[in-house]
Amino acid sequence: MTLNRRQFTQAAAALAAGGATPLVFAADTLKIGYVSPQTGPLAPFGEADKWVIDQMKTAFKDGIAVGGRKYAVQIVLKDSQSNPNRAGEVANDLILKEKVALVLTAGTPETANPVSDACELNELPCISSVVPWQPWFFGRKGDPAKGFNWTYHLFWGLEDVIANFTSGWKTLPTNKKVGGLFPNDGDGNAWGDKELGFPKPLSQMGFTLVDPGRFQNGTQDFSAQIAAFKKDGVEIVTGVVIPPDAKTFLTQARQQGLRPKIITLGKALLFPGAIDALGDLGDGLSTEVWWSPSHPFTSSLTKQSAQSLAEAYEAGAKKQWTQPIGFAHALFEVAADALSRAKSPKAADVRDAVAATSLATVVGPVKWGGQGPFRNVSKTPLVLGQWGKGKKYKYELTIVNNEAAPAIPVGGALRPMPA
Repeated sequence: MTLNRRQFTQAAAALAAGGATPLVFAADTLKIGYVSPQTGPLAPFGEADKWVIDQMKTAFKDGIAVGGRKYAVQIVLKDSQSNPNRAGEVANDLILKEKVALVLTAGTPETANPVSDACELNELPCISSVVPWQPWFFGRKGDPAKGFNWTYHLFWGLEDVIANFTSGWKTLPTNKKVGGLFPNDGDGNAWGDKELGFPKPLSQMGFTLVDPGRFQNGTQDFSAQIAAFKKDGVEIVTGVVIPPDAKTFLTQARQQGLRPKIITLGKALLFPGAIDALGDLGDGLSTEVWWSPSHPFTSSLTKQSAQSLAEAYEAGAKKQWTQPIGFAHALFEVAADALSRAKSPKAADVRDAVAATSLATVVGPVKWGGQGPFRNVSKTPLVLGQWGKGKKYKYELTIVNNEAAPAIPVGGALRPMPA
């Protein structure tokens, strides 16, 4: 923008000197940065981003008015490569080299946290998602009394995933013994945390948690965990693992004779591609559902329902709908709304507009300061889903428990894993 103003001044001076007819100058460009894992083991979280960004180019084709002035919009997508160090580097590039007005980021703590940290440090507004709020807030050493100045988050929390998982488990007869798969990463350490994570509420509800300890992502041998689960007679397996590790664990569990009645895993089982890769092991697996075509919400930007957005993706991308579509879209909804309300494109003005957001989006209402535990967190609804043999696709995801969010309709009941 500084460059554009300088060019404008020089051109105006030249025109004045030459007495020429004034020219019509193109609008200044306002850049929005977006960081997500496009490659690496977390790539399924970013799979829909390019499609969503193409959709946004159409939505923003006429530019956006900020503070009474029209700007062309340019979206700059950066790949975190599923690596926290890389995520921080590309965030700094967006802030310092690209001079973006706002950064959006999504897709696990390994991407969203370092990007949020870079924005907080450089005093630039950032909106993040697709990380439970605990690993996003406490994983960044957030102080509940102060919160953050520049970074705002929209998603659900561990209390929601625990409520959904256990509501489903209680509908089937089991011995209430739960095996936990918690890796040594941002999500795993939060889910396995004795105070913030699963252990305390499970104990209070009468479940017994068998936690064999942290393991590294990319582990090739789950024999120790499987042996511990078999020894204690585990009938429910839960945890939060990356897709390759889920495949390794599930294959080895089958080979080693571990046949739990319920397998409910976060992260790994969200994506159709990951379920397809499991072959026959995919049937009956359950997971959290943060967005689906049956969510009763509409985009503030394109006026598409969740259903029509999913259908547009399937038609355009030639792939089965996937949960991150809704949140990638919603991040741009919030960005467009905040920018249109900002007094100017200056960082503090954009930040103030973000903080004042109250918007009905395709993932539900977004409002900071009142719709979450802290002023930087706006919670979104969560339900439980289960994969089963499909009509249109090999496996399809059905919502099987909505006790935590009754507005989202169920399509069936949780069934035990095939024997």
